[in-house]
Amino acid sequence: MSYVSRIFPTDKRGMAQVDALLAQEGISRDKNLDYTCGIYDEDFRVIATGSCFGNTLRCFAVDHGHQGEGLLNEIISHLIDYQAGRGNIRLFLYTKPGTAKFFGDLGFYEITRVPERLVFMENRRDGFSAYLTALEKDKKEDGVSAAIVMNANPFTLGHQYLVEQAAAQCDRLHLFVVSEDASLIPAAVRKKLVQEGVRHLPNVILHDCGPYMISSATFPSYFLKDSETVIESQARLDVEIFIRIARALRITARYVGEEPTSQVTGMYNRVMADALPQAGINCHILPRKALDGQPISASTVRMAIKTGDDALLRSLVPDTTWNWLQSPEAAPVIQRIKGESDVVHY
Repeated sequence: MSYVSRIFPTDKRGMAQVDALLAQEGISRDKNLDYTCGIYDEDFRVIATGSCFGNTLRCFAVDHGHQGEGLLNEIISHLIDYQAGRGNIRLFLYTKPGTAKFFGDLGFYEITRVPERLVFMENRRDGFSAYLTALEKDKKEDGVSAAIVMNANPFTLGHQYLVEQAAAQCDRLHLFVVSEDASLIPAAVRKKLVQEGVRHLPNVILHDCGPYMISSATFPSYFLKDSETVIESQARLDVEIFIRIARALRITARYVGEEPTSQVTGMYNRVMADALPQAGINCHILPRKALDGQPISASTVRMAIKTGDDALLRSLVPDTTWNWLQSPEAAPVIQRIKGESDVVHY
């Protein structure tokens, strides 16, 4: 009878064996992990492993000499129990297309995939369909429906300008705010600042992205060969999910700001510009609002917070964001930003 044990990051021997085991599968240990476990043989050698990050399962491997013994089933069962113990009942995982059927047999259901790269799965049969059904209450048959997806970390004059431009060009604008709490500004605050910053636009409908539109912090990089492939795969996965959301809401256009500096956002824009029209959705890349010739970005805002440049900060954000930043509620967030070594995302 095998036994699943936790492997702590401080256990250098155990982690080295985990890395070696993952390398057999052509993958590397993900940088975003908060729990790792393994099964040991009689020589105290790791022969199976798996990990978690948030409500996702990731980084699975079984030693070639022990495949077919049901060890991965034990790892998965252990991780599901562990997740339940910390209150995560709804779970997600990413896997290679060749192993999707195996996870399907363990109770996971495909949400979408990037052909020949990865499959995004969850442990609820009706999870994504229920999300789409909930969105459909805001579906309208008449007029033009468009969309924007933003993280707003935090909400800037650039974000506000993009929303105003898009809202002026459609009958209703569905504005999705990334729900994951993986940013320096908490998700609840980001949503509140967006809501307050677009209150003057009556045709804007605010939505949570839920767990389906994902961020770089929770996207798996461990089985993709290089950083560019990781970014492109995440973008293509997000686009596939957005297309299904767009169909549910009869969205025929998506608006994004041009991105001259960010590698990640720039590649997202290229992928969207290529894929969305093929699905009958126009992709409008709008010029960014600028200050003194420089595009306004959330990264610039965070740097102004970090350096205490209030004059610059005030010129980059709307009154609603500025007022929140001056409130006692913002103090711990500001301290966190000031303590970060890098607040500019590439």
